[in-house]
Amino acid sequence: MPFWGLQKQLGIDVDSFLLRQSMPQPYSQAAACHAFEREWVECGHGLGQIRARRECQLEYEDFMECMNRTKM
Repeated sequence: MPFWGLQKQLGIDVDSFLLRQSMPQPYSQAAACHAFEREWVECGHGLGQIRARRECQLEYEDFMECMNRTKM
């Protein structure tokens, strides 16, 4: 974790595109699939890309199901 929030101090946001639902939303209401995305990110945090793909497959499928509205 950096000591200074350089992006916040300069007023730029370079990595916000990585998470779709976690960005600030209009009227401060959470997006529909925010919970699924959060579970997926928390599952994969600190595991590494290859291990996270294998171990967090269920969370990712739930998130994509919510985003694409396939099994409703």
